[in-house]
Amino acid sequence: MSTKPEPRVESNLLVRVFGMSADGRPFLQNAQAQNISSHGAKLSGIEHKLATGDTIGVQLGDKKARFKVIWVIDAGHLQKLQVGIQILDGQKCPWQEQVTEAENATGKPLSALAGQTLAVPNKRRFPRHRVRFPLEIWTERSGGSQMKTQATDISGRGCYVETMIPLPIGTALSITFWLGEERISTPAVVRTCDGGVGMGIEFTGLKLETQEALQRLVEEMKVQATSSRSAQSAF
Repeated sequence: MSTKPEPRVESNLLVRVFGMSADGRPFLQNAQAQNISSHGAKLSGIEHKLATGDTIGVQLGDKKARFKVIWVIDAGHLQKLQVGIQILDGQKCPWQEQVTEAENATGKPLSALAGQTLAVPNKRRFPRHRVRFPLEIWTERSGGSQMKTQATDISGRGCYVETMIPLPIGTALSITFWLGEERISTPAVVRTCDGGVGMGIEFTGLKLETQEALQRLVEEMKVQATSSRSAQSAF
């Protein structure tokens, strides 16, 4: 692997991280991939103990790869652990598309960007936040079924629901939730399926103004949850 400095891309990609923690227990969780490059990234929000030299898996959308932990920092109660990772030989970088887009956006040859930090184009207008959000899921699969559950992260465009038996990719759904005093229903579709873990869902029928209202509500919930944790840690 080349040791020549390469462009780093500022980002906040929601990824799934899995593997064995330093105490020998399997884990799977959401985290944020920041300062990404073709060969690695900084992960923030890691809730499980890791050590330098550990191997973990990281998944972005339907792309995943194995990485080596090269450093670990305790970033405090809110940010938890921050981990530097380096991709293993023979693995394909899950966020290569985002890195390439950021490089191309400068209009400069890649050799001229070595060591620089670039801004990643923000395709996700509505970033997801890790809050518990109640909703109902209805599907015609297997004669029709309804499930009351909570999204573990959500935005104005979609959410992730943890379940041991996720539905297959492409399954059509109907999602219902409350936006203030208004009951909202929208068609949706399963976009990602992680066996034994959960599924990513895209809301396909929400008007833009409803998406924006949902995003504002989710961001308010995130702020309230963060403030509550900060208050608790003060005692």
